Amino acid sequence: MHALFSRLRYAGVGAAVLLSGCNMEVLTPKGDIGVHEKSLILIALGLMAIVAIPVIAMTLWFPWRYRSGNKKATYAPNWSHSTRIELVVWSIPAIIIVILATITWTSSHALDPYKPLESEAKPVTVQVVSLDWKWLFVYPEYGVASVNELALPVDRPVNFQITSDSVMNAFFIPQLGSQIYAMAGMETKLHLIAREPGSYEGLSSNFSGEGFSDMHFKAIATSEDGFKDWIAKAKATQVTLDGESYKALAQPSQKVPVSYYGQVTPGLFASVVNKHMGDMSHDAASHGEMPMDMHHHEDGDAVSSNITPAKAEK
Repeated sequence: MHALFSRLRYAGVGAAVLLSGCNMEVLTPKGDIGVHEKSLILIALGLMAIVAIPVIAMTLWFPWRYRSGNKKATYAPNWSHSTRIELVVWSIPAIIIVILATITWTSSHALDPYKPLESEAKPVTVQVVSLDWKWLFVYPEYGVASVNELALPVDRPVNFQITSDSVMNAFFIPQLGSQIYAMAGMETKLHLIAREPGSYEGLSSNFSGEGFSDMHFKAIATSEDGFKDWIAKAKATQVTLDGESYKALAQPSQKVPVSYYGQVTPGLFASVVNKHMGDMSHDAASHGEMPMDMHHHEDGDAVSSNITPAKAEK
């Protein structure tokens, strides 16, 4: 038995060494949604530990207690039932399940990623496009965009509109809150808010191919003045994100450095969504909703050109 505890002690030390290299960002939240999610994680772990810890303890204790060399252990070969044991092993897990179900139901509605956050501050809209293998962030209200860098003002809600121009992906800033999927031809939504200035890790949390492991970005939470300075820095680049430059950006590439666009063609995000929706993109173009004509060659591939809506062909 001493040898067993010695092995467990060494295993615990080894696990501690390995885990020391992990960054538990989810458990160090810097935003309202992240704080609520941390609370949910800890509550769920605590409730499950009520069952898991006694089971693990008894798994170790029973072999020791009833080993062949222990003559003090009760020998009861005809024992087959205990009402008290049955009551414990069924009632406690059932109560835990009811509690978890209640928490899950209420929190799923309270933390709905599509639900706008209540705040007196004006929200910031950011349009997110998942590409191979980088992230494009468009600020339609400011007419700027960035690659692999997201700026957001502290204490102001951020309304994310998310899509993909490639395979399905997942947008995730662990310290701020929920993960949400990015899918071609669809727009998903996410609402977050940062409460502390800082630089937070953002990532793709859904395997998307060769460059997936390097598909990271920085989410920079800053003061209102800092956010205005960031917008001014982006505008100062005087680089335009239009149909041609977007087409070049959308080409598969890895470890893409941060870059900025001082001007963005209006409706770019909508055109990215629509180009994966077949004939619906042509209907939108005929109503003047897209600045770039998204049409299809005979081989079925969607391409972008600089044809204006007025000249676009159905």
